[in-house]
Amino acid sequence: MAGKRRIFAGAQLRQLRETRGLKQSDLAGLLGISAPYLSQLESDDRPLNPALLERLSQQFPLDWPDLEADDMGRLAASLREALADPLFDGEIPADQLARMAEQQPLLAQRFVALHAAYRRSGQRLEMFDEALTADNVDGARLPWEEVRDWFHLANNYVDPLDRAAESLSRRLRRGAPSPDIAALESHLRNALSISLIYSSQSGLRTFDPEMGHLTVDPGQPTESQRFQLAHQLASLALHDEITAVVESARLRSAASRQLLFAGLCNYTAGALLMPYEEFRRTARELRHDIDQLAQQFGTSFEQTCHRLSTLQRDGARGVPFFFCRVDMAGNITKRHSATRLQFARFGGACPLWIVHEAVAIPDRILVQLAETPDGLRYVSMAKGLVKPSGSFTRAPRRYAVALGCETEHAGEFIYADGLDLASGRSATPIGVSCRICPRPDCDQRAFPPSDRAIEVDPDRRGVVPYGFS
Repeated sequence: MAGKRRIFAGAQLRQLRETRGLKQSDLAGLLGISAPYLSQLESDDRPLNPALLERLSQQFPLDWPDLEADDMGRLAASLREALADPLFDGEIPADQLARMAEQQPLLAQRFVALHAAYRRSGQRLEMFDEALTADNVDGARLPWEEVRDWFHLANNYVDPLDRAAESLSRRLRRGAPSPDIAALESHLRNALSISLIYSSQSGLRTFDPEMGHLTVDPGQPTESQRFQLAHQLASLALHDEITAVVESARLRSAASRQLLFAGLCNYTAGALLMPYEEFRRTARELRHDIDQLAQQFGTSFEQTCHRLSTLQRDGARGVPFFFCRVDMAGNITKRHSATRLQFARFGGACPLWIVHEAVAIPDRILVQLAETPDGLRYVSMAKGLVKPSGSFTRAPRRYAVALGCETEHAGEFIYADGLDLASGRSATPIGVSCRICPRPDCDQRAFPPSDRAIEVDPDRRGVVPYGFS
């Protein structure tokens, strides 16, 4: 194509290869080219062609998007992501995707946009379905449901707040990975004129805006106290930025808007304590070892897991994780998925999922290789947690958190070590929930799928007393 910019990226290719500990022959084999050809690319004697850009993006999804690429390369990558939907069968070779992007760019752009609209429509249909079948009479979503869905549609990443928190964190942390309690207290007192009181008489955190008094319960773990300070600091220092996001959300009720403001303050507090670039870089170096990350950033296990699920910044994405929190009754009280796995919107999650066992076994990490009915496989880590109440009169909170990714990212996830990812029998067959799971032979099924007619044979009894068409 006339006027098309040629891309020479020898230094980036060499850095990528050395970072991954690959020989030229190894990387050449992954890219389907000869070692001499790779040598010429690394010496900038030859430019990268669209097919190679696509292969690099496919082989190194977390490294290559950070390198320079043209519009055609990005379009080919977007095509690949859209065509990875289980709706489509089989894979299209990288060179064909590159040719589609080059020869029919307008058609490719509209296909990508159409698929994105299809996904959004499906998500909204689930939301309306949930509202219509909920217990509330008018079928409208409750405030917390509306806010939960807003975060889901935002892909759990709010760019202006994340960047503002990262900038503020840079000023506070003084070369450390994360601002410590002293830095947060100092900024609250000196920059925002807030007086701090540590007392267990006013809940976990109470702020008096007229007097400028912030009261924090000292009975909380240190990382929880620190998060409460960060929440209030974000609420005050970045109030205008957070308010602008709330006003643009167009939520139905005042309660929804208030709840979104509080949720965005929590989001911004996490971004303040775990600033994006520093946290993303460290997470990759540690292969997403949650305990090590929590030690370095002074955060709790749950806070660290949650932050990993928000790393969705354009041009600097983290591993696409799903994250959830499940209580003792099996209720999913937090959830987000940057993967193709979607959580149950009705009732509990699949009983075969390891997170339910983790609730009963606190402070122990369980790992599972699971396969959903669409054939996708996920590496899942779950840990049971106990959050102390600070008093004998209040029971501690017991729950589990889970974090996982698709197996194509298993090399970046330390919890996948030791799992037999290639075996056809090593994966646990899970579903989203019994309500929509099509598996006919599951011994753990609680009730039949809602879209199938049940079949009862009075002369035959299995573990489940019915079959379905």
